[in-house]
Amino acid sequence: MGEQHFQHQFGSWAGQLGDGRAHLIGIYTNRFGSRWELQLKGSGRTPYFRNGDGRAVLRSSVREYLGSEAMHYLGIPTSRAARYFIRFILYLHRTEGSRPLSVCSVLTPQLLHFHSLVVSDDDIWRDQFYSGNIKKERGAIVLRVAKSWFRIGSLEILAHSGELDLLRMLLDMVIKEHFPKVNMNYSNKYLAFFSQVVSETARLIALWMSVGFAHGVCNSDNFSLLSITIDYGPFGFMDSYDPDFVPNTSDDERRYKIGNQANVGMFNMNKLLKALNPLFSPRQKQLASQILEGYPEQYYKSFTELFKAKLGLLGDSEDDSYLIAFLLKLMEDTRADFTMTFRQLSEISEDHLKDLSIPKEFWALQDVAKHKYFSSWIDMYLLRLKRNMGDSDSERSRRMSSEYSHNLFNHSK
Repeated sequence: MGEQHFQHQFGSWAGQLGDGRAHLIGIYTNRFGSRWELQLKGSGRTPYFRNGDGRAVLRSSVREYLGSEAMHYLGIPTSRAARYFIRFILYLHRTEGSRPLSVCSVLTPQLLHFHSLVVSDDDIWRDQFYSGNIKKERGAIVLRVAKSWFRIGSLEILAHSGELDLLRMLLDMVIKEHFPKVNMNYSNKYLAFFSQVVSETARLIALWMSVGFAHGVCNSDNFSLLSITIDYGPFGFMDSYDPDFVPNTSDDERRYKIGNQANVGMFNMNKLLKALNPLFSPRQKQLASQILEGYPEQYYKSFTELFKAKLGLLGDSEDDSYLIAFLLKLMEDTRADFTMTFRQLSEISEDHLKDLSIPKEFWALQDVAKHKYFSSWIDMYLLRLKRNMGDSDSERSRRMSSEYSHNLFNHSK
């Protein structure tokens, strides 16, 4: 079945939409007892397909597989490609005639257990860059899994239509299944649910920022109630540090640029609050507003902790936020490589930093070192490292090495 929901799309109310080319096909329980909802993307039209053909191309399917698996191994909450649960992506093969196999006939136990990727034999017409240049591409179906596919838009549609009994039923089911810390008999259970989603969403976006990940389409229907990363479309990992980085070529107003993701998270939490408000008493509405007001502080706290770890800093200092912001500004001005700058900081010795003698193999740091204020930042950084009491240079390097990441890069012909 396809899921129906409402959404705020690029900041505007878009009304009733839904999964136009994704089918929920069941629940899989692995040997550890974890339950995963199975969803096929590109498996054909649903009632909410609008003007699309319900198909997905191999290019975007492989991107989703690589993106979700990369995020998982970077330690970021995400939906998964099913490779490690039921052996992942499917290929639709045509029969000897012209009629394609049904989804059910493709999902044999043997395929679920052994195969990892399959392609359709027929081609799909796509305008990849919305430039009028339509080309044939190979089709594919992605089998993706998550503990739940419910998102903010799942609640928005029920609140907007006034179906409050169904809204309560859905919330109770989600809370009972996925929020064990929330007592179902607690009169403020929906308030506790909202508080946890706000906190975990702030943390999620800080994690995105720590690896240079831009989602690309942060509509309210693409924000999970479980605060995991879902719906990998025009996402991207930042190469050179640029707060204006936008991987989505159709985002003309740059609403979803990487530097605005925290603000968009706040916007979507506000829409979640609006969907929950019909269930709140006047006092609960006040408390919920206070919870929402705490979102920026929670985000910046997580952001600072993550970047302190990337810099190998122990303990707390009132100057840490400034030290981080200072470095990011130098990186922005010099268009330094985001991932490699932090990686090379973990590898270079403090002696080289003290002397401002950056070996040529540390090319990303050499780019930052071109900035006229680089020496000022180095002085601050080395002074801060001295506060890591009893911490040797090798320990700092080893600790930082566990924080740097290998990110995906787009390849253009």
